[in-house]
This record gives sequence, structure tokens and C-alpha cells, in this order.
Amino acid sequence: MDAATSQALRDIPNVNDCIDALVESKTLQEVPLQRLKHCVRLYLDGIRIEILSGKYGHSPLLDRQAWFHSLLLYVKKYHKIRFTMVINGTGVIVHTNLGRSLLPNSSMELLTTAGRRYTNLEFNLDTGQRGSRYDHVNELLCELTGAEAALVVNNNAAAVLIALETLAKNKEVIVSRGQLVEIGGSFRIPDIMDRSGARLVEIGTTNCTHLYDYKKAVTSETALLLRVHCSNYRIIGFTSEVPNLELVQLGKTLSIPVMEDLGSGSFIDLSKFGFAKEPTVQEVVASGMDIVTFSGDKLLGGPQAGIIVGKQEYIEKIKNNPLNRALRIDKFTLAGLESVLRLYLDESSALREIPTLVMLTAPEETIKQRALKFLHLIDNNMKDQCNLELIRVYSRVGGGAMPEQDIPSWAIALQPQKMKTSQLEKSLRHAPVPVIGRVEKDRLLLDMRTIGEDELGMLFDSLQSSLSVNIDDETNPINGEQQGPSC
Repeated sequence: MDAATSQALRDIPNVNDCIDALVESKTLQEVPLQRLKHCVRLYLDGIRIEILSGKYGHSPLLDRQAWFHSLLLYVKKYHKIRFTMVINGTGVIVHTNLGRSLLPNSSMELLTTAGRRYTNLEFNLDTGQRGSRYDHVNELLCELTGAEAALVVNNNAAAVLIALETLAKNKEVIVSRGQLVEIGGSFRIPDIMDRSGARLVEIGTTNCTHLYDYKKAVTSETALLLRVHCSNYRIIGFTSEVPNLELVQLGKTLSIPVMEDLGSGSFIDLSKFGFAKEPTVQEVVASGMDIVTFSGDKLLGGPQAGIIVGKQEYIEKIKNNPLNRALRIDKFTLAGLESVLRLYLDESSALREIPTLVMLTAPEETIKQRALKFLHLIDNNMKDQCNLELIRVYSRVGGGAMPEQDIPSWAIALQPQKMKTSQLEKSLRHAPVPVIGRVEKDRLLLDMRTIGEDELGMLFDSLQSSLSVNIDDETNPINGEQQGPSC
């Protein structure tokens, strides 16, 4: 170890001196002493690692004022609540990484009740005896879809897993090769099937599968015919898949249940709003499918959930599977889901109050007017800091639904004058209310389809502060990088 490195290590203050200095700071009064000690140790360990790596030619701690400022920022950032709201300027409506669907106001009221009060989660108010949590939504789901029975688990992957494990464990499940999809998070139908204990039987080719392919593959070991709706990709050109009605009829003839995984299930035919035709849950149930699974938090616009509807005999078997307890939903999911489902009793209410549907169906002119309103606001205050332009863009549905669907929209394109566009993008992610946009052609785009009218004030504040901040102020001034573990 050379002399410079040894001196730099000796210059590192001890933990107690750091704690004493931080305690005197009025900006950290809300940070418990235990957390202060933890942060200081992490920070100093990070500095030691940097010094020992030979990154510095001199002691990084000569400027004690800069060092203390850096430590102060580190503690503030480390202690900051991790789970926070962000403004979605990406134009992706059902954004998986940003929490997917937003819930309507009526849901938030029930969620508050579920969190602050005791509820009848599993208590039957009529009999005074223990009840079932599923009773709160089962009748609604049957009423809305036309199914005989329903069950809700924590997500659609779980819905597919428990259905396969219940009905086809150690048995064969026939699936068209063109439907062996992978969705976000490396969720693959073959992997889920393998985990369930079912044996995959692929039939047909990537682009074409016919009814005779199913007939030829059926054996005494066949327990299920599975159809997977390819909601996140398309095969175009010379293609062929067996229609639901034909597959259902084959299942009846052979006494084999037929199941469809819809992925992003919808209760409303969105083709009347210019979207590509997608089968609704009601249409799939009406085709005679024995089991149908779909997500509650995508096109449906509810909380994360996996919904299973279908014939009573099969739903009861799935419900009685011990795995169901591990996959069951909690009171918050129930509260959110019931409130969203009730809105679907009147389609106009659903279209008016469910945020996902509002954003999907909002007229292009409405988005343009919102964009013009915000452009006027920032043009009066930030035109000397940023080049601004209103541009026509295309939003996306997201959540693996309708991958080819372009939704005309309008965005504010920003090109900062005193920093790089990448710096502005990063600065906005570190704003008090983080803003997530997308960078195209060295401009930051904020798509106004996914930014609510009530978020414009917060967006203005975040943008104004981000244009004037040096992003390195949020890191360690010693070398412009944060020390210690990521926070």
C-alpha cells in the first residue's frame, strides 16, 4: 500500500464523529439514530473500497465541507421511502414497470376502508358464521361473464398454474405450437406447465394448426386441451388456428375439458373505438370453454389478480386444490376488484371512471388540448432553458396487450439548452415527484395520454427543478458517483 492510500484511509473520520455532525443537522431530525449509524457505516465502507481500489491519487476527504454535504445527501436518499408515485410520460398505458392499471376513485375508498377498519373478509353477515372471501366477487364475475362459477388468485400466471395442476397433473395437455408464448418476466407457458406437473404435447407448426392435429394427438393420457391467446405478439401471413367453437365441440365429443388462457381479458369490445378486434371474456365463455383465465390488472383496469371463470365442476376442483391457499388474494385485492367489477355493470360508467379505459378511449383532440395547455405553461417559464415542441406521437396499450396497436397521441418534446437530454431524463427520475419519459432523437418526450390533468402541476414543478439542478448534486462530489450500496 502506497503512502497516499495509507493517508487517505487515515483521513476517514470515525463513525461517532460522523453521527455527531449529522445529529446537529436539522434536516435529519426524522431519521432514527439506528438508521443514521447504519447509513454512516455503509457510506464509509464505500469510501474505503474506492480508496483501496486505487481510484484516487490523493485523499478524497481533504474538503471536509464537500464530504459532509455528500454524506448528508446519502443519508437523505437512503432514508427516503422507496415506494413512491411517478408521473408516467411514456405513453404506455398499462405499464408493467410503473404499476400497470390505475384504480378508479371508488376503489380507493374501499381500499382505505380495508386498511383502516375491520371488514367482513371471511365473515358471513347473514349467518353470523365464517364465510368465503371469494363470495365478494364470485357472483359479480358470473353475472358479467356468463360463467357458472369463478375463482380469483393473485395473478394470471398463478391462475394458469393452479388450473393445470388441478386438472392435468401427471397427464398430457395439448397445445398448438404457435401458442407457446413467453410474456414479461420470462413467464413461459411450457415452464408453467412443467411446474404444474402436466406434460406438454405440442401440435401443428408455428404458423398453422388444424383440428386434425388435435385429434391425432389425443391419447388415453390426455387431460386437457389448452388454447393460449397470443395477446403480446402476432403471426401474420399464411396462418391457421382452430376456432373456439370447433375446439370446444371436439372436447365435448372426447369428454376432455378445454381451457383458454386469455392473458389480458377485456369485458368491453374495444374495436368500436378503433382498436383491433380482441375476444372479450364474455365471448370466450359463450363459446363453451370449460375454463377461462385472464388478468385483473391489464385491460380490465383492476388490481393485480388472476381470474378463473368457467364450468362449476372444474372451478370447484380448482378451488379445493390446497395450492389455492398459497395463491389466494388479500383484502386489498378483493376491495379493489369488487369496486372495479361493479363499474362494469354499466358500460358507460366503466368507460367514464376506470382510468385504463379512460386513457385508452380518450379522443386525440382531448390529448392535444391537454398538451397545448401544458406547453403554454412551460413556454412562459422555461423557454430560456429548454427548446419545446408539440409533436404527434403514438401511445401503446402495454401489459402485453395489442402489441401492434398504435394510439394517436400528442407529446411535449424537450431539448434542454444547458445540459444533455440524458441528464434531464436522469434528473427527472430523481425529482421529488419522479417523471418517466422516453428519449427519441435526442429529445425527451412526455406523452400526455398517460399524464392526468391533475398531474400537470406536479409535472411543472418536477420539470422546473430538474432543469436547474446538477444531477451530480445527488451523488458524491468526491468523484460524481454515489458511494456505498445503491439506494
